[in-house]
Amino acid sequence: MKKSLRFGAVALAATATLTLASCGFGGSTEGGGGDADGASTLDLLVPSYSDATKGLWEDVISGFEKENPDITVNLEVQSWDNLEKVVSTKIQAGEAPDIYNGGPFAGFVGDELLYPVEDVVSEDTYADFQDAFLANAEVDGTAYALPLIASARALFVNNALLEQAGVEAPTTWDELLDAATKVSALGGGVAGYGMPLGSEEAQAEAAVWLWGGGGSFGDASEITIDTPENLAGAEQIKKMIDAGATQADPGSTQRSPLMDIFIQGKIGMQVGLPPTVGQIEEGNPELDYSIVPIPTEDGSPFTLGVMDQLMAFENDGDKQEAITKFFDYYYSADVYVPWVQAEGFLPVTKSDAEQLAGEEALAPFLEVLPDAQFYPSTNPKWSATDGAFKSLFGQLQTKSAQDVLTEIQAQVDAG
Repeated sequence: MKKSLRFGAVALAATATLTLASCGFGGSTEGGGGDADGASTLDLLVPSYSDATKGLWEDVISGFEKENPDITVNLEVQSWDNLEKVVSTKIQAGEAPDIYNGGPFAGFVGDELLYPVEDVVSEDTYADFQDAFLANAEVDGTAYALPLIASARALFVNNALLEQAGVEAPTTWDELLDAATKVSALGGGVAGYGMPLGSEEAQAEAAVWLWGGGGSFGDASEITIDTPENLAGAEQIKKMIDAGATQADPGSTQRSPLMDIFIQGKIGMQVGLPPTVGQIEEGNPELDYSIVPIPTEDGSPFTLGVMDQLMAFENDGDKQEAITKFFDYYYSADVYVPWVQAEGFLPVTKSDAEQLAGEEALAPFLEVLPDAQFYPSTNPKWSATDGAFKSLFGQLQTKSAQDVLTEIQAQVDAG
């Protein structure tokens, strides 16, 4: 078995609780435009990645405003659970943020709400983004969102629990089912595999299993959920649940609190993110754990890649210059690198990836990133797909796999 990976605090001390209180926009000039004296106000809406997120953005804003005293940035931080509802409500009220850090964006493009990103960054900044990440932000050949952070998933393994159960870190579904069942049998409130199917990030756990069996969510032109390939992964989830290989009530379990239980040493295996390393360093530095590739049906390499984006709403059109200044400032190396390090993610720029290539804590994730598959986020129906998984996928606990996939597909097709 791979020995415990002891990571220093390095730059991964983020604790992903997703519970920051939000602070509302305020002080914007009427209509969202510049003041008569040439000053501008930018409204920035972002999600909480960790307990550090609000402070990190405040530091960025403070530095930016010192260099640009004619521009004020109003920050609003929301939990991921609320983010999409908040931005939708703001758009409907004619109060879209000027800059938005989120996931799905193709629907905004279809409604002609966003600037093409080449209109709001300098040529040097644009050229520094990883080509693959920019391509993942394109609609009809034009990028409308700036890559913000990249992430990959891997399996966090409690070495001590697996040793007690007499099993090795799994590489296939069959091995995972066997190992998790034996770890759960240890008793004492221990679960073999942490299975978060609750609304927080059901689409991610679904992707881990459905894609791990050869399925997909579709592409830029078509969303495909109700397929035989996806059914294999959904049925494997039910096998895990029915065998007692997971924690109790996986259908309503959220990822963040479940990972806290893994960190406490009560779960044998759970899929995690780069910031999980920092959470362990802070919450239980003596935990004996390993990070290994996610098991798949046949053991072939795979990881779920995630790329969150920054995007700029055109609104009344007179803030383009201010937005460009903010983006160029944020992506400068002395600002962007510390931000990415503190949140524990992977950089999306070529120069900064080279700078962080030697970080030991990032190595397991950088190794699997070439095998990453991404959400079809440029499909206009991706937002509906994401919502359908979050509201329906947890029903796998009590419904047949086929019924759940059929319901999700129907909700997606209905828009």
